[in-house]
Amino acid sequence: MVFVYICNLYSQSEITNNIMKIIIIGPAYPYRGGISAFGERLADEYQRQGHDVEMYTFTLQYPSFLFPGKTQYSDSPAPAGLRITRRINSINPFNWFKVGREIARKRPDLLITNFWLPFMSPCQGTIERRVQRNGHSRTVAILHNIIPHEHRPGDRLLSRYFVHSTQAFTAMSHSVLDDLGQFDRRKPRAFCPHPLYDHYGSLIPKDDARRQLGIEPEGRYILFFGFIRPYKGLDLLLQAMGDERVKKTGVKLIVAGEFYGDSKPYTDQIKQLGISDTTLLFTQFIPDEKVNLYFSAADLVVQPYRSATQSGVAQIAFHFDKPMVVTNVGGLSEIVPDGKVGYVVEPQAGDIADAIARFYNGDCEAAMIEGVRHEKQKYQWSKMVATINELQKQILVNN
Repeated sequence: MVFVYICNLYSQSEITNNIMKIIIIGPAYPYRGGISAFGERLADEYQRQGHDVEMYTFTLQYPSFLFPGKTQYSDSPAPAGLRITRRINSINPFNWFKVGREIARKRPDLLITNFWLPFMSPCQGTIERRVQRNGHSRTVAILHNIIPHEHRPGDRLLSRYFVHSTQAFTAMSHSVLDDLGQFDRRKPRAFCPHPLYDHYGSLIPKDDARRQLGIEPEGRYILFFGFIRPYKGLDLLLQAMGDERVKKTGVKLIVAGEFYGDSKPYTDQIKQLGISDTTLLFTQFIPDEKVNLYFSAADLVVQPYRSATQSGVAQIAFHFDKPMVVTNVGGLSEIVPDGKVGYVVEPQAGDIADAIARFYNGDCEAAMIEGVRHEKQKYQWSKMVATINELQKQILVNN
């Protein structure tokens, strides 16, 4: 007991009072997407707290034939004030050993890995194992997913390798923590909800945002935002738009995001349902500097997902004070209290349509905006940092 007490005192002093050297592994600029944004915002928070932070990202993230979008790269300016080193090749084992040795020599106090796809397990797991050989660095993984939405042969074996490479874990939904239990039940772990994506600019008046998007400034608009993949259920939302209850509200749908796959099934569905006039397609990648336009233009954000873990889109909606309709999958219902900041429904077109109609027919927007403003106080980046630091302390005690 005395030993544990001393370790706790030592680790708390080391982590809380001293400047730590931290390296974060995962997507970062010039790569685009939600996990890049997450890693960069986490690095920024650690720097705000006075720590020395470096990000290690990829020279090759995915081979082009494995990437379903148009490009992996961002057209936006590099994030200011972050040190980003491009060094990792996801498919070259010689590179993994080299990068692992390089990071080990830098002796970071903490190595944080953003994990989202089993394909990355050999690369990220091998780097972590090499780094831990220096006897100093502690490794914590942020699990965005551990069992992917779209399953592939070998996923479980790959995820197992990564789990066995890491000393502690945090997840942003209880469903991901439950998935982790299929691979390990002993290592330190913690739940911390996804923090706000608060770096996409400010809310602007609806009519101003709509004019900048080239749409009618008056009327009702809902928003589907993000990459368009089968599990995200855009087809369910389109079907809901064809529901008579929704048509009577006069609402229009803004679809903002790039197709990850064939767009034809969606465009055919729009024609078949007769909703071409009420469905506005902005189906290209939305750069960071324009994200605020789409959220500012909308009354309501709809996430009709068939499966999910947590949602970065929900955290953008919270930042812009937007009520939401989400489906009861993964961790979405954990962060969207039904009836307070939006509606939680089953992933069925009729249920989605009912929620949209209730929102407009009940004149719920003002009350739900107040609910969003109150609820979003829970989702601060400082809480994510505190969670990771506590896991590091547990590693120190256990070792």
